[in-house]
Amino acid sequence: MEPTTNIILELFVIFAAAKLAGEVFERIGQPAVIGELIVGVLIGPGLLGWVRPDMVVDTVAQMGVVVLLFMVGLETRPDELYCVGTDAVLVGVLGVALPFAAGWGYMALTGAPLSEQLFIATALVATSVGITARVLRDKGLIDTRAARIIIGAAVIDDILGMLILAIVGSFTAKGSAGFDWKEVALLAGMAVAFVVFLAVVAPRAIKRGAPSMAHLRTPNAPFAFAILLMLGLAALAEQIQLAGIVGAFLAGMALAELGDDWNLHDQMRPLYEWLVPYFFVVMGMHVNVALLMRPEVLIPGLILSVIAIVTKLAGGMLGALRGGWREALAIGYGMVPRGEVGLIVAAVGLARGIVEERYYSVAVLVVVVTTVIVPPLLPRLFAQAREGVKPETLVPLTPEGSAR
Repeated sequence: MEPTTNIILELFVIFAAAKLAGEVFERIGQPAVIGELIVGVLIGPGLLGWVRPDMVVDTVAQMGVVVLLFMVGLETRPDELYCVGTDAVLVGVLGVALPFAAGWGYMALTGAPLSEQLFIATALVATSVGITARVLRDKGLIDTRAARIIIGAAVIDDILGMLILAIVGSFTAKGSAGFDWKEVALLAGMAVAFVVFLAVVAPRAIKRGAPSMAHLRTPNAPFAFAILLMLGLAALAEQIQLAGIVGAFLAGMALAELGDDWNLHDQMRPLYEWLVPYFFVVMGMHVNVALLMRPEVLIPGLILSVIAIVTKLAGGMLGALRGGWREALAIGYGMVPRGEVGLIVAAVGLARGIVEERYYSVAVLVVVVTTVIVPPLLPRLFAQAREGVKPETLVPLTPEGSAR
């Protein structure tokens, strides 16, 4: 069979499996994303072996999460995010500090080398906003105050997570004597400047230049501009060692005020429905069930999973208590999933020979557990948060501050 035919067949199998599993889980009252994750494990190399992740499949999957975060950004006006800025910062910082400290402490108790202690602790840090955002968007909850806090905190998580990875990577590679604080400070400065510019300056500049779109002869020029901005900022984020999804989210947010005028929501929807399921199925395909069942992986993996859940939940709740305990619980629980960033950290450690394969598998198990436990309960917690929080804090706001 020709390579191109093989690739198309693999993409067909993944998409068909995703839609079938999503339909089944929606019919039993569960989010489609759970079915997509489970069917990924089933058809992947760990069980049936129908499809094996390769560079093409992984690239399509990454495009899926980029589109997902762009759509989330498109529904998040900058002024709405500023309104929850303090809470988002607290949730993000506490959600990084507590998992890192607890993970490091547990790994130290096991007697693991310092390098592995640091890498596993770093893998526990960043929230996978893709999981939570997918559930909230599918359930029509993405425009609530609690969702905006989670999204803002997750962006902060990713920035801090990548900075910690840079620090840990430099420290373990060169030792404390060769550690370069200037390199880390430069990375931090670029990351902060990137986020601030795109969150504050870019939306105003784009809005000012929007009328010029009417003079372009390119068909669907606003849509083409949106795709270029999404891909360009995702690529730029990767270049400064941030996750590409941060750039995609900020691109969507920069266009949020023009989304209705340019009809971007409707134009992006087919891309969303096509590409996003690939990400979640492929995440499931990377799970090696046989390896995860080994005691040397299973026991520390489950312990670290509990640590990851409790610390992220505690950090989220402590940072968001101002909105009431029900909203704080929903936010803390929404911050629990790890995902692609945790896998990236573990993969970097494995590639550099710093982390053993079993600890990479431990990190994978933590990602799996923290990912699958959130979608079933999250919509219920958000419904309770709506009942327990003051009504004015749950009504989405326009940039002028009035209820829409």
